[in-house]
Amino acid sequence: MGVVNVTPDSFSDGGRWFDADAAIAHGLDLVAQGADIVDVGGESTRPGAARVEPAEELRRVVPVIRELAGRGIRVSVDTMHAATAAAAVEAGAEIINDVSAGLADEAMAAIAAETGARYVAMHWRGHLDVDDSQAEYADVAHEVRDELAARVDALVAAGIAPDRLILDPGLGFSKRAAHNWEMLARLGELQALGFPVLVGASRKRFLGALLPEGAPVEERDLPTAVISALSAEAGAWAVRVHDVTATRRALDVVGAWQSGRRG
Repeated sequence: MGVVNVTPDSFSDGGRWFDADAAIAHGLDLVAQGADIVDVGGESTRPGAARVEPAEELRRVVPVIRELAGRGIRVSVDTMHAATAAAAVEAGAEIINDVSAGLADEAMAAIAAETGARYVAMHWRGHLDVDDSQAEYADVAHEVRDELAARVDALVAAGIAPDRLILDPGLGFSKRAAHNWEMLARLGELQALGFPVLVGASRKRFLGALLPEGAPVEERDLPTAVISALSAEAGAWAVRVHDVTATRRALDVVGAWQSGRRG
């Protein structure tokens, strides 16, 4: 899953794809580099980012989604707003990628159920202004699993078919670095719920901590590709990344390794 941020303030690309034409061109480039899905978002979830009203989010993402989907590309929309999700699916998005798992907008579950789109429910404990204060766990893997299981129950009760659900452990959201690494090492405990798992580690702060101080964000792409390979080996459904080329090559290595194992 390749990322297209149609925002002026993304931590990863500094607004390079804010213009619709630039965003469309970038989405096409990601597919050419090997992305299976293009994830289009109009609201930054970086620490300190300002919230975006649905009308502005719609203005940013719908033309990009319509153009990419019209070219036969599988598109997901990264949004917490039900109105944006509905318009994005109408424009051709196949997946709603909601970092709040329906908690930020009470209308989201009904929209996901009505449209029949696949729905990514990410582990989330609150908006960015309270995010760090929520990073307290006795056992992060168990608590993330149990909290997502509760969201699954609520989403299914709202009408979303279980076979449309995908879970995301929410790396970097209400989690410190040690929590993120533990979640990655224990992905199997989340997979035990029986749903596909999406891993979104790309360029996040806990990867930057492995690099020399002041290293540019792009230097997090190699650690991201390693996580992509390990996540694939662990059985993840997909990985969400900014640098598709590096991860595509890492995944090709995993595929060849697995083929060799099968003989």
